[in-house]
Order: sequence, then structure tokens, then C-alpha cells
Amino acid sequence: MKLFKKIHSKTRATMLVLVLAGSAVFLTAFGSRNFEIAKNLDIFASLFRELVINYVDDVNPAELMKTGIDEMLYSLDPYTNFIPESQIEDMRFMTTGQYGGIGALITTRGEYTIITEPYEGFPAFKAGLLPGDRILEISGQSVKGMGSEDVRELLKGQPGTTLNLLIERDGEPRPLTKPVTREVVTISNIPYYGMLNESTVYIKLTGFTQNAGREVRDAFNELRQNNTVESVVLDLRGNGGGLLNEAVNITNLFVEKNQLVVSTQGKIAERNTNHRTLNNPIDKEIPLVVLVDRGSASASEIVAGAIQDFDRGVIIGHRTFGKGLVQNVVPLSYNTQLKVTVAKYYIPSGRCIQAIDYAQRNEDGSVAQIPDSLKKPFSTLNGRVVYDGGGIEPDIIVEPQMLSNISVALLTRFLVFDYANYFFRKNQSIPAADEFRITDAIYNDFISFLSDKDYEYETRSERFLAELKEASKNEKYFEAIESEYENLRQRMMHNKEEDLLTFRSEISMLLKEEIATRYYHQKGRVLASLSEDREVARAIEILSNGNGYRSILAGQH
Repeated sequence: MKLFKKIHSKTRATMLVLVLAGSAVFLTAFGSRNFEIAKNLDIFASLFRELVINYVDDVNPAELMKTGIDEMLYSLDPYTNFIPESQIEDMRFMTTGQYGGIGALITTRGEYTIITEPYEGFPAFKAGLLPGDRILEISGQSVKGMGSEDVRELLKGQPGTTLNLLIERDGEPRPLTKPVTREVVTISNIPYYGMLNESTVYIKLTGFTQNAGREVRDAFNELRQNNTVESVVLDLRGNGGGLLNEAVNITNLFVEKNQLVVSTQGKIAERNTNHRTLNNPIDKEIPLVVLVDRGSASASEIVAGAIQDFDRGVIIGHRTFGKGLVQNVVPLSYNTQLKVTVAKYYIPSGRCIQAIDYAQRNEDGSVAQIPDSLKKPFSTLNGRVVYDGGGIEPDIIVEPQMLSNISVALLTRFLVFDYANYFFRKNQSIPAADEFRITDAIYNDFISFLSDKDYEYETRSERFLAELKEASKNEKYFEAIESEYENLRQRMMHNKEEDLLTFRSEISMLLKEEIATRYYHQKGRVLASLSEDREVARAIEILSNGNGYRSILAGQH
């Protein structure tokens, strides 16, 4: 068998060399640059062939080539990617919002994959799967030890086909078998829309797949038909973008016809394009606030940037991600694809959304702090000064609220998630998501639930103190300060029980959102969060003050 593998690998490598050699002959006819391309293709093919033939261990040619491709593309920008055949379905989902599957979010926890959220109205939901269900087998195949990506591939498939899921559920004495028939799963771009008060529309947009513009328009028109609407809040926080034309369509809802929203400029001039609004707006005067954060990227940044450049609305939140690169998908051989960066986005003021330096990023990938000396000024329609450098700087900055150490520990150890499941098993119903509250009884029950759970964590102060101890030991000072160190350590040592009381408000909000999701699904999570949302509160404040709103757009803020 090993001999067969080796011969097969040699054959594939030789075929690749012949193909590349043929390409080299063709390319040499087109000048020195193409000669460099041909030469380096030949070098790469020779290297690849010799590795496959001579390396001491058997190597997988496909995996080796994928590694080489990925490392090559990594040296360019974060968004130029090779898409193997196995990921074509994921690419389709990113643009259409559709895929064939069971309709559920999943994650790996320990040795098993668990259901974290079944989408309302889709197969997993219809089959009665619940958050927290552990998937043991899929149609007789054990998935123990598999990563969630591998499990996801098994769950996806042709609509109309049926899977038998063997699941383990807390509170049930034995595993349950759940038949689930796959469907075409279509994820809405809008998980929730409604009225924040008697006159303010709120629309939460989480994607820019096909028909996103129509969905926003329909949501606005429905609310306007049934309410006296005087202002709009469009929430783009956490929205990583999608189709460029849908960004133009959404901007067009509030901006006059035939306005330039975004242009793309790249190396090939013939491919540069201008994207203008094509229709009459649904309302070009209504006061508008757009909410953004570091998770707002690409198409979200086009909408926010265009609204800002046209002085059409106020942007609230904090600096956006900083992705202003245009990708085209190019088909390759063997049903693979290349998603390649071909241009940059430029919004109406002329500024580019893309971060100046790809490498300088925050931990979440968003643009890091850009020195003022590197930023260039631009002007909005009313003459307000705005800057490039990466992302969109809001008109009103609301810094993100950092979670306490105990909240992070409770979230990362799934204890808020687990308690919501426990609560759901004990309580048949709760009030409406926006009316539900974490009472003293519920919070005390949560504390009791935690009594035998491990959620140990280390504060920043404790980490710094440990570093001080290590440094003083290395420098031979520790013996002299040991008693003072120990006294300080005892005084700084956190108390989990005290932290549960100190950070009760914050933890209660996390519990409220998670529990509301069990009863009201994605809409419930959004609706439950609004009452404590600082950016939403700031938006309402700005919109209720007409003079203040207008002064911001006039540059008098």
C-alpha cells in the first residue's frame, strides 16, 4: 500500500510539473515579468516534486500544497484566501445566507460538540433539539473527539435527506434519538426590529447577504405603517459585512438617487467601478443614528462611512474594523477557488476604509491605534473634517464596557449558558423578553447553582503581583520583601462570593440575555439587551434633542 501511495504521489507531482512547464512555455512569450512568473513556477514545481519523492516520511501532496498556498497568501493581506472544494458551500452561505443543513449553531465542549442555538423554524428547532444537547452520534457515526468544523460538515447536506442524531441531554436518564430532515436554511439579515419608544425605529442588521436592503426597507415600512415614526436607529455592531451592492442599497434607503456611495480602485483600471444609488429613498429627511463597533466591517463600514460623509446621520459607538479591500472570487481547477483582493474601497469623501498597516491589529483583528501623523483629513458634504487611517471614527464615541474577571470566567466556562438551560427545564415560561428581570430569587438560585462548579480566575492585579514575585526572586530581592509581599497578596486576593455581589448587575444582564434566548430565541437576545445598552441610550438621547443632532451634522459639536 505504501508503494502504491508513493507511485501515486510521484504521478501527481509529475503531472503538476508538466502542467506548470506548459504554462511556463506560454508565459515566456510575454516579456520579462511573465518570464519571472514562469521561472518561479518552475522552481516551485521542482521543489514540490523533490519533496514528495525524497522526503524521509510519506507526505500528503494535497496538504503540503495547501500549506504552501496558505503561507504564500498570508504574506499579502488577511483576505486573499484559497478556497478548497470542501469550503465552497461556506462561501455560498456568506453571499446568499443559505445552506443545506439542520439550522443550528454548534461549538466544541470537551470531547463533544454541543448545540448552542437552534434557529427558530428550522430543522433542529422542529426536531426539538435544545441548547446544551451533546451530539454523540450522527446516523450511527460517533463524533466523539471531532472538532465542530468536522461535525458541521456531517450535519450539512442535501435538503430533504434525514439524519438520526443521538444526543445526551442534562436531566434525561439516557441518550435520545432525534431524526432531523435537512432543509435549505436561510438566515435572515435582521434578527430583530421594533420600536425603542413611541417614535424611534430600531433595526438590528447582522449581515449583508442577498436582499439585505429589501429586508431593511420592509422592516422600516412595516413599523412606519403601524407607528408614528420620527427617527431611526440602524444597528451595525458586530456586522462583518457581505455584498457591496447591498451596502449601496441600504444607504440608498436614506440618501437621494444617483449619489456616489463607494468606488473601487485597483491595479487594473478597467475594473475600477463607481457604485451609485439607483432608487428614490424611502425617507431622506428622517433623523438617523448608525451604531458601530470594532466588529463592524466592510459593507457595514461603507454604509456608516457614506452616511457620515453625506452628513445624513450621526454615527455612534467606537472605531470600526478597518476592512476596505475588495475581493473577487476566481474559479480555479478541480472546483477550487481563489478569493483575491483586487481593489480598495473609497467612500464619498475620498477616504479609504482600509487600515494603513495590515499587520497592526488589535487582538480581535480590528484596526489598531493609528498615529495622527499618518492620517489624512477629508471633508464631509457639510465641510466637517474626517480622517482616513483605517475604519470609521464615530461622531460620538462610546467606549466598550469591559467585562469583569468573574463575568469572563462564568461565560468561558459555560456556566451562564448551563444555568439558562437549567432554568429553562424548571420554568415553562417567562415574561416578554423586554419585561423579564433577574429577581433576587433567580440570582440566589444562580449562586446556589454555582456552589459546586469550578470558575476560578486570576485578576490582573494578581497576575502583576505574581510577576513581581518572579522578578524579585530573579534579582535576589524577594527575601527582603517577602513579608510585605505576602501581606499584600492576602489583601488583594479576590473573593468569588464578594465578586458575585459586586458585579451582580453585570452578571444579571448576561443571565437575562441567555435565559431570554431559551424562550424567544435570537429576537429575545437582542430585545433583552436593549434596556441596558449604553449606545442605544445615547442614540435615543441624541435623537430626542433636535438641535443637538443638527449641530453634530453641521460640525458644531
